Parts: sequence; C-alpha cells; structure tokens
Amino acid sequence: MMNSLIIGQYVPGDSYVHRLDPRTKITIIFFFIFVVFFANNVPSYSVLVIFALASVMLSRVPLRFIIKGLTPIWFLVIFTFILHLFVTKEGEVFFDFWHFEFYTGGVVQGVAISIRFFLLILVTSLLTLTTTPIEITDAIEDMLRPLNKVKFPVHELALMMSISLRFIPTLMQETEKISKAQASRGVDFKTGPVKDRIKAVVPLLVPLFVSAFKRAEELAMAMEARGYQGGEGRSKLRELKIGKLDMIIYIIFLSVIAVLFYTRTYA
Repeated sequence: MMNSLIIGQYVPGDSYVHRLDPRTKITIIFFFIFVVFFANNVPSYSVLVIFALASVMLSRVPLRFIIKGLTPIWFLVIFTFILHLFVTKEGEVFFDFWHFEFYTGGVVQGVAISIRFFLLILVTSLLTLTTTPIEITDAIEDMLRPLNKVKFPVHELALMMSISLRFIPTLMQETEKISKAQASRGVDFKTGPVKDRIKAVVPLLVPLFVSAFKRAEELAMAMEARGYQGGEGRSKLRELKIGKLDMIIYIIFLSVIAVLFYTRTYA
C-alpha cells in the first residue's frame, strides 16, 4: 500500500496542467481549499467535482494511478462519514440499527464533509503529480519574496519544503523495505492485541529514523561539498513566467467560483 501513495510523487508529462506556471497551480489550489467550504448543496458540490475531475483529465495522469494512490485515503473518508452518522443528531430519523438512531442531518453532513475531504486530497495531489520539486521551490520562493525585506529566510524555507516533498516517497519505500525485513524475522504487524502491535512497530521506527537521519546528513554534506551558500546571488536555469495559458486558467477558475456562489444560494 505504501508504494501506491501519490503524495510527493511526480509524473512527467506535457499536459496543460504540467505546462502551467507553478505559481498559478499553487494559487488556484490555495483558493480552492478556501472556497470548497462554501459549497452547501448538490449544485455547488457538483461544480467543484466537475472542476476537480476536469483538472485530472487535463493533467493526463493515468486515472488508474490516481485511484490506486488514493486508496489509503478511503479509510479516512469512510471514517469521517461514519463519525458524523453517530455524532450529528439533526433532522428526522433516517434509519435505526440495533440501539442506534441515525438522522438525516448526520447523513447529509457526513456526505458533505467526506466529499470536501476527498476533493482537497485529489486537487492538492495534482500539484506534486504535475510539478517537480524544483519548480515548487522556485514558486514558493518567488511568492514569499516580499518577506525578504524583514530578513525572513524565504529560500531556506522553500528548500526545506521541497526536500520534504521529495523524500516522502523515499521514506515510504524505506518503511516498506524495513517492514518486510522485520516480517521475515517473525515480527507480526497485522494480528494480535493492540498492545502487541504497538510494540511491533518499535523495531520498524528505530531503523527508519536512523536511515532518515543518515540520508539528511549525506544530503547536507553533498550540498556543502558543492559550495551551497543559500539563495543570495544564485541564478536560475528556468525563469518563471505567467503566460496566456495561465491567464485562461485564472479566468476559468474565477468563473467556477462565480458559479459556485451563484448555485449555493439554492440551499
């Protein structure tokens, strides 16, 4: 399952989404995260779902790869839905099971929150799937450049975020390799009491942390050996530039927001 995670992975391509300026993608994702909480009925959620699916299609990332990568997320989505069924006691009784009564308000709110959560994961995953870590670093550094006036370490922050995204798949692969090695030695991660499962995780975490610190040290030494001194005075191979395609996408996204606020009035 760890190999199926899409967080932090980049899929090379030449789609419209790949060719967008990384600042455009980050800006649209930021505002999408904001406006997704304004949806309150079927038409408004439909607008967001159509936009998310259209973005996936335009990215030309294999749909099977995305679905497989979102498999671990389904547990959280289903758990969120079930939690609202038990917690929310609004509206009429929708159905009862054993000693529990489930209300229409819980069903509606559970579906709404689950859709929001799924859309957020899907759209934000497109950023790393269609943007290289270097492009993300350059975009974040450029967008936070005004903070340089107050001596804020913008370049260092952007670099740390980029390295973190880059090493997520690597750490996942390392975790799976260590877990298989531990399982071959008789460690059982899946069966037994919860207390025993927690104890079984310790032999997994210790070598994982040791490996992570070792990789961090090797990366730091490699950067020092190459004379890395931070962002001041450094040039870039590719300069970021907002093009016609970015302006078209901005207009489309603003239209989506306008339709969203128009449809949400039909609650």
